[in-house]
Amino acid sequence: MLVCSCNYITDHEIREVINELLDQDCWQLIVPAKVYHAMEKRGRCCGCFPNVVDIIIQTTEEYHARHDSTDAEIFDFMSRLREFHEENRRADIERRQKSHRAA
Repeated sequence: MLVCSCNYITDHEIREVINELLDQDCWQLIVPAKVYHAMEKRGRCCGCFPNVVDIIIQTTEEYHARHDSTDAEIFDFMSRLREFHEENRRADIERRQKSHRAA
């Protein structure tokens, strides 16, 4: 099925890239931009991104079902995700200038 008519990308191609990314690190956060970057493409109108997100979720769930992921691995992923979020939040706060504050 054609998912992105701007770049002529099929769901099969997207699933292949997602599985390759999951083989590299099965707990990484995959977003449409990462998938397109891996295919050396870019979102043009980005109207396909909601469908790509659905494919990412479905493919990731299937991948982990095939590999019998454990609760400990899921917990480790969530802690890595929290740490990533905190690092980015601190970086945002450090870049903020007093003149750009709302209060």
